[in-house]
Amino acid sequence: MYIFQLLDLKKGFSLPLWVAGAARSALNKLVGLPFRNYELIKIPNEKREIKIEIHSVGLLKDDSYALGITFAKSGLDLDITQNLEIWTIVSLEKISFNNPVQTIPINIIAGSGVGIKEDTSEICISNFAKEVLYENLLDSIPAGFNLKLEIIFPNGEFLAERTSNKSFGIVDGLSIIGTTAETYSSASPDQLEEAKNNLSKFIQNDFKGEVIFVIGENGLNLAKTYNVNLPIIKIGNWIGPLLVDAAIKKVKTVILFGYHGKLIKLAGGIFHTHNHLADARIEILVYLAVQEKLPMEIIVELSQLDNLEKALQLLERFNKSLADKLFKNLSNTIEKRSFTYINRYVKTDMEIASIIFDKKRKIRWAGINGNNYISYFR
Repeated sequence: MYIFQLLDLKKGFSLPLWVAGAARSALNKLVGLPFRNYELIKIPNEKREIKIEIHSVGLLKDDSYALGITFAKSGLDLDITQNLEIWTIVSLEKISFNNPVQTIPINIIAGSGVGIKEDTSEICISNFAKEVLYENLLDSIPAGFNLKLEIIFPNGEFLAERTSNKSFGIVDGLSIIGTTAETYSSASPDQLEEAKNNLSKFIQNDFKGEVIFVIGENGLNLAKTYNVNLPIIKIGNWIGPLLVDAAIKKVKTVILFGYHGKLIKLAGGIFHTHNHLADARIEILVYLAVQEKLPMEIIVELSQLDNLEKALQLLERFNKSLADKLFKNLSNTIEKRSFTYINRYVKTDMEIASIIFDKKRKIRWAGINGNNYISYFR
């Protein structure tokens, strides 16, 4: 499986690095090392370190706990985690050698403001974030002890209300799902140019003509859970121009794999999908509901909702089979509108296939072309 992230020029550092910096500073304080206002954070599988600023550290509870505080600097003006206050509380737990079961060396706990998975209550943290923490903390844990690490975002629960976390079953705060050391803007024009360059490099390899474009971090995380024997490319919000570029480069099939709340914009002819530029998701669904000749009272109710997940729930309460039909029509419309958009700029027969998942990260719908590829995600 090949995975390429098509992004713009780096702007700052991702949330996992700031969490690791605060945690490492707190652990150093706990084991008696002097405080310094930065930590050098190692990047897993890379021979480099990144300097992370630390605001303060202190000992708590008879010096058996230590608190490290930093403020994330993602470098992105519209990023929800820019200047996010981060607290990490660490303590050491003595290993019981009478217990034959190997305990986890670092017990990562979701404190206040950190998102958890609604169905399991587990902390919502990416594998990359875990790797960064292990890479930077394990060598400082004294022999015979495990580390208890509680992560707190004091303003996290409030900020999470401005995200789509709940749509993906993440509650109580912000998730820690960064997958790279650097942060990138998904709306910057620089991102489009870099995306084109990366795609050019990619198709020089043993390319079979089919590629998966995933929309956003959640799409990438979900796609990676399937053993898909196709290249997976994470794209930002420049979907339309990247589709055109793929056609110019003679790609045979682009599979659009994403959450309904993002892909629906394509059905309305919106091909730069950043929320700060265009939304219209409910309006597009209302238009499709009119086409399906739904009762006027349902259409009126739809028009008054503020997000697509609530709209789906309303439709399923009214008539589940009709709701499925409507969203399959949505999938088909995504394929048709995307193909039409591309052919405004370049004449091509490149196939567009749409596959859509819901808030529970379950694949639910596919267009006519998407049905030919949905078996890849089993």
